[in-house]
Amino acid sequence: MNLVSGLMIYAIIWWMVLFMVLPFGVRTVREEGGEVVEGQAASAPVKPRVFRKMLVTTLIATLIMAGIIAVVEAELIDFRGYFKPPSQP
Repeated sequence: MNLVSGLMIYAIIWWMVLFMVLPFGVRTVREEGGEVVEGQAASAPVKPRVFRKMLVTTLIATLIMAGIIAVVEAELIDFRGYFKPPSQP
């Protein structure tokens, strides 16, 4: 796996994990016992903690990417074999 393809795979994994992590721990204004301000969405989080979620996302994505690199480097799955043209008789 070269650097560019590795970075692209990592970016895709990172965004997928981010969208999975975003809903964790979200509490709305009503769940906290407050009043919704005019113009505010009822589902808006009180404390989104985006930086913490980005940090958790980075850690999880790094672990997943390390696993992918280990599988590719150990050649447990031969990805290159799937994309070879068929041999001519």
